Amino acid sequence: MTEALRSQFLSLHLIETLAAVLPVRDENAQPKTLVFGGVERHMITSQARRRAERVHARNRANAGRGALKGRSMGVRTREWAILAGRELESAHGWEKERALVTARAVMEASGLKFGDPKKKTVANLTKVLVFAPSDAASRIADHIAGQAAKVEEWRDTYLEAQAGAEAAKKSRRGAKKKAPSSPEAEEPEGTSTAEAAASVSLPPLPKVTRDAVLLALAPRDAVDIALYGRFLAEIPDSPNVDGAVQTGHAFTVQEAEQIEDFYAAADDAKLDRKRNALSFLDAADDAGAGMTGYQSLISGTFYRHAVLDRTQLRTNLRVAGMDEQEAETAASEAEKEFVNAFVEAFPEAKKNSTASTGSLPALVLAFEGERPYNYASAFQRPVDEGPVAVGGEGPAGPAAVRRLLRHHTFVSRRREDLRTVRVLTYDPEIDTLLGELGLPESLTVVERTEDLTP
Repeated sequence: MTEALRSQFLSLHLIETLAAVLPVRDENAQPKTLVFGGVERHMITSQARRRAERVHARNRANAGRGALKGRSMGVRTREWAILAGRELESAHGWEKERALVTARAVMEASGLKFGDPKKKTVANLTKVLVFAPSDAASRIADHIAGQAAKVEEWRDTYLEAQAGAEAAKKSRRGAKKKAPSSPEAEEPEGTSTAEAAASVSLPPLPKVTRDAVLLALAPRDAVDIALYGRFLAEIPDSPNVDGAVQTGHAFTVQEAEQIEDFYAAADDAKLDRKRNALSFLDAADDAGAGMTGYQSLISGTFYRHAVLDRTQLRTNLRVAGMDEQEAETAASEAEKEFVNAFVEAFPEAKKNSTASTGSLPALVLAFEGERPYNYASAFQRPVDEGPVAVGGEGPAGPAAVRRLLRHHTFVSRRREDLRTVRVLTYDPEIDTLLGELGLPESLTVVERTEDLTP
């Protein structure tokens, strides 16, 4: 097998320059930052990066493009009960309310927790996002429809018992409020109100149905779950997956640069009235913007890094049920798509007002090794963008490329496991710079993303 000659880890490093963007925000709608090397840097979190890359790969596969075209992919959502209910409606002709109530009850009894049933907006949403194969809802719906009589009989008993338990809980709460405050009125130690109220036990979901739900939600052959992993603590016997991809937070190589952009939005109807006004006073009455506000925008050159563990990826695919040859083929395809997504994908926040998703990296460095390699330390000292003549490093983009390649060359002389080193640039200035740097013979300059790995 040719893959046996390859190293376990594929390390990817990227330099990209962004101007006036806001790809990720904190709870106050401000750019996320970190302090590194004694100065504040802007940060694009690994969570934002991973989602952009995962969705990019999934969309391409679903559209029949890319290395993973035709492969099973995953969906991360809280709406599995809603999706299963819709499948019962569209594919099996169930009435909407019957379908949704049944799907929710079945999934709740399987171990998933749902929102407050009194709040319509969350009543049918799981409390956590569940990352499962995209066909999970249709599989659950098919099983429910195929076992309709048994499932509905159980559902009616379950809902009746659930209503009884809720009524008992309310009754106990009311009695506790009316009872005098005394040691005798307190509950015995170790007994919660919920436990005391649950005088009616909920009937367990039939084993065959619970097994069907767990199988539908299991990672199975969804390649992006094998790549990025998942953790589902609510159902202890539902398998979790240790992801094969490790992603670092991207950060600026220079000190944070931020502007507060004031904007004014026009009111079209108001301007039309002003334009057609019959008197000066009518026009003056409609003066002023329709809406004003501020938005924070950032600029800078970012370093970002990710690693693919080839061994873990193949293990995940084998555990999902693939034989060795199929897992090998799927892993090779997944690696190609992972590299493509790392280079091409970008978080979509503010994309319409900043065109951030059109960015292309100044440099991508890819190599193999027997362990992951993170080169963040190359940028611990922030880039000084002052003129080179007075001790500065010049523009941050070329300066960061020089630092990254110098750092890698230095490390590679001391680590014998580094191999198949390749670089890609989309910047003509950086392309010229690569010719001037006197790069080692072991480094190959490529022109396409798919050539970054052997």
